[in-house]
Amino acid sequence: MTDVIRLLPDSIANQIAAGEVVQRPASVVKELLENSIDAGATQVQLMVKEAGKTLIQLIDDGAGMSETDARMSFERHATSKIRTSDDLFRIRTMGFRGEALASIAAVAQVELRTRREMDDLGTLVRIEASEVKTQEPISAPKGTNLCVKNLFFNVPARRNFLKSNPVEMRHVIDEFQRIALSHPEIGFSLHHNDSEVYTLPAGKLSRRIVDLFGKTYREQLAPCQEETDFVSVTGYVGKPEFAKKVRGEQFFFANNRYIRHNYLHHAVLSAFEGLIPENSHPFYVLFIEIDPAHIDINVHPTKTEIKFDDERSVYAIVRAAVKKSTGVYNLAPSLDFELDVNAYFLSQRGGSSSADASQTNVSAAVSDLSMVGKGNSFSGLSPQSESRVVPLTPLKPEKNPLQRHNLDNWSRLFDGLENRPFDRDRFLADLATPTETSAPTPEPVATPDSFTLQSKANHLTTQPGPLPETDNPPFQIHNRYIVSQIRSGVLLIDQRAAYERILHDKYRTQLDKRNGASQVLLFPKTVTLQPTDADLVRDLRQEIQALGFDFIEIDRNAFLIQGVPADLSDENEQALFEGILEQYKFHQSDLRLDKLEVLARSVARRVSGRYAQRMTVEEMKALIDQLFASSSPHYTPGGEPTMSLLSLEKLAGLLR
Repeated sequence: MTDVIRLLPDSIANQIAAGEVVQRPASVVKELLENSIDAGATQVQLMVKEAGKTLIQLIDDGAGMSETDARMSFERHATSKIRTSDDLFRIRTMGFRGEALASIAAVAQVELRTRREMDDLGTLVRIEASEVKTQEPISAPKGTNLCVKNLFFNVPARRNFLKSNPVEMRHVIDEFQRIALSHPEIGFSLHHNDSEVYTLPAGKLSRRIVDLFGKTYREQLAPCQEETDFVSVTGYVGKPEFAKKVRGEQFFFANNRYIRHNYLHHAVLSAFEGLIPENSHPFYVLFIEIDPAHIDINVHPTKTEIKFDDERSVYAIVRAAVKKSTGVYNLAPSLDFELDVNAYFLSQRGGSSSADASQTNVSAAVSDLSMVGKGNSFSGLSPQSESRVVPLTPLKPEKNPLQRHNLDNWSRLFDGLENRPFDRDRFLADLATPTETSAPTPEPVATPDSFTLQSKANHLTTQPGPLPETDNPPFQIHNRYIVSQIRSGVLLIDQRAAYERILHDKYRTQLDKRNGASQVLLFPKTVTLQPTDADLVRDLRQEIQALGFDFIEIDRNAFLIQGVPADLSDENEQALFEGILEQYKFHQSDLRLDKLEVLARSVARRVSGRYAQRMTVEEMKALIDQLFASSSPHYTPGGEPTMSLLSLEKLAGLLR
């Protein structure tokens, strides 16, 4: 019987390794950027075409390679960073496995130009599908210039699994941002199809964050720092009011290596507990410095997952560092038991609570309001909060305007009764009549001076619903819930959820028919987005325009909004546009939904929150009718209930 086990050819072995290391163009970008950092580069240029499918070119001013090293770098498990097994537990570099270039060369056409500073000539190496085509000396500047062309040209099945260019470019930008954040001392630039996406000069971490994510992040950054003998934590966290529903702006770095760690992410969320809404995620960029002997980074081919030998201690230190930052920089609300709250709020209305309040001056009020934790001073107050502090004007108790008003005007209760005789029998009859049996109070008749506030519900198409079982009108609770009496009990309707269901059906119809109405803006609004969001807008251009948005691209990441959906013309254009994109990214992870459904849900979710307002009886009835005429009246598109039926038996059980 012949033997059946034999060694794989190098070309097949390299393709198998490439399947672990090179999953998409962003994987190549990550490996090449890490190699440039390990080479000591101070300036790194990245250029891609067709989201990296056609070309990925990286140019750096690093150490470069000799002729022998240039050839050896494409061999499997060839590395300059590991000599013994003990070195695996002292790794400080980005790369160490020695499979990156070999895996890339197995599935692409690679061209390498490199030269060391000490050499007169550089080296050119061309490789296709692991086969060396050319190696010769050339004239080249110091550093490395590496081109990866036609990724997966020899594995068409893998190429077919790549997503559209906007999607793949978002992954490229994500990898670029992580590397750029971890090394703010290095200058980076990114160009896509000959258009500039980023130009990041070397500088401080705070400057790098603002350059990557926009100027709005300057006002939300709070430094975070904690030093211990075991681990140190440094970086920045975002203020609670800037928290988003979508994850994606949370960055952990262990020894300057980007990592994903849900356990540590939970530590940050627990530090923000009570400060941000449920299911929201704060912005943070945190660096963890720890002895490499306490971590294992060789647990995943992409090296984005690591293991700590004492995760509980790291968790506690990260949580304490973030908690300290939220307290020191006044991100967390606090109580001041020294402040006379009655005196302060009466002063807002021009009154005083007692004679002691008359002795309070402006400086005392400011001092009280600015005390948040130990050692804080007046500098902790923002200019906005300073402007809200109203001086407490000294007033004598007998001249309190509230008291004088009550004393002067109480007699007006008897206006119009001077000439009316006292009817003793009717007075006793009113006392003896129970309130429950009294006749219902007729609705007030509109006078010429009265007016009615318009609502969006007036413009909604009313369809007959199954609810008019009684003559009792529905009523509202806290501008959020609608209570309607039916024969079997009481129906409690979530006003926001009901609008979400109605609006979803409306926007889904508009997307299917491409007939959304647009309201032209008198003053067009310029919206500047992050590169990832800008690519998302380009990918969704037709669908967004079908909703009623009218916009043009005026720069790489800037759009001019000329019109918005007609029923949203009173919204802030930039907040509306960015909010829809944020909701879209939140729903995008659900693979069961197509693009139109995700967008319809995103807009409905974003817009439904604005309808938490006072409603008239007619508006409530119209809302109920439309809800029961929708495709699924009992649930929102996300599966949340829109209503709850409280039967008579359930109501009776509440009182027992």
